[in-house]
Amino acid sequence: MQSTYYIPTRIVFGNHSLSRLSEQKLPGKKALIVISQGKSTRSNGYLDQLEAQLNQAQVPFVVFDKIQANPAKRHVNEGAELANQAGCDFVIGLGGGSVIDSAKAIAIMATNTGDLWDYVNGGSGKGKPMTEKPLPVVAITTTAGTGTEADPWLVITKEETQEKIGLGNDATFPVLSIVDPTLMVSVPSPFTAYQGFDALFHSTEGYLNKTANTFSDLYSLEAIRLLGKSLAAAVHDGADLQAREDVALANTLAGMVESTSGCISEHSLEHAMSAFHPNLPHGAGLIMISKAYYTYIAEHHVSDQRMIAMAKALGRSDAASAMDFVHALVDLQKACGVDTLKMSEYGIKVEELAKMVENARENMAGLFTVDPMTLSDEDCLSIYQKSFC
Repeated sequence: MQSTYYIPTRIVFGNHSLSRLSEQKLPGKKALIVISQGKSTRSNGYLDQLEAQLNQAQVPFVVFDKIQANPAKRHVNEGAELANQAGCDFVIGLGGGSVIDSAKAIAIMATNTGDLWDYVNGGSGKGKPMTEKPLPVVAITTTAGTGTEADPWLVITKEETQEKIGLGNDATFPVLSIVDPTLMVSVPSPFTAYQGFDALFHSTEGYLNKTANTFSDLYSLEAIRLLGKSLAAAVHDGADLQAREDVALANTLAGMVESTSGCISEHSLEHAMSAFHPNLPHGAGLIMISKAYYTYIAEHHVSDQRMIAMAKALGRSDAASAMDFVHALVDLQKACGVDTLKMSEYGIKVEELAKMVENARENMAGLFTVDPMTLSDEDCLSIYQKSFC
């Protein structure tokens, strides 16, 4: 086995753990708080809780509240400008994966010159190294989907070219993350499901990835087990704190999978979908293509034993074939009420599918190189077509 383990984030996990923020060593003297442009962070009292903790710690702050569900590069630039104008020396992301990803990107651009795409590999990115260390980031997650509180990665959309690409390095790990399941009880049922399946696919993709290793395998299988056990319960009763805790822990473990292994081409294919249609929730897009995607892997027998292990982790104890994982996956989607999602409901058209294949290949080609199989453009198009309705 050849592997490198590096996860430098201090994680404070548990119900009401946001109330412990003021006890932690914060990485600066003034914070830029990054939140979404929606109302929930304020209306649910989460921003008030954070501000009270910062006041208790005697740390001043300013708030940037323009982040979209699929975060855009233009808002990264605005946030970085505000951070510099206000003299902020660290960034707090309070929200879901989009907000925390944006906080990381803002931290990069607050200290580095030029444009974020100067530092992006893939698409029209220039692939330059960052010359300055980003501002420190504190992540306070209010959803359980991306695991970004435990990994260095961020995904941003360049709207004018429909490029949705990830980047990150050792310096973009959060220095501190608060994972408080009580902040997740207000997430509506459909989004609990979308986010939970995103965490699931981070784990399954990491387990099938060519770079998978003992460390990532441990995190992957436990995250899959927890989601199989509790995701449907969290979807049906958002106030079920035990279920929320299981799903939150699975999400953080999935972030650790991202830090020790990584995604494969399923994520490339979905990023193209939501790059073309930013109103499509990332997790929903993954659900739409997942049956066809994992059926392809099962039918080509490239990872049979790992597919069986994932099926068992999802709860199918008698699993004996790779397709048993697909059956277990579909059963979980039915249990969560997301098995009938349609691409067409989000404006996706059949004639766009070939362009999406091209977009996936051009912008996140690296994920195809760590697949357990070789996907041709024709294979990718077939997966889209079989998923379309």
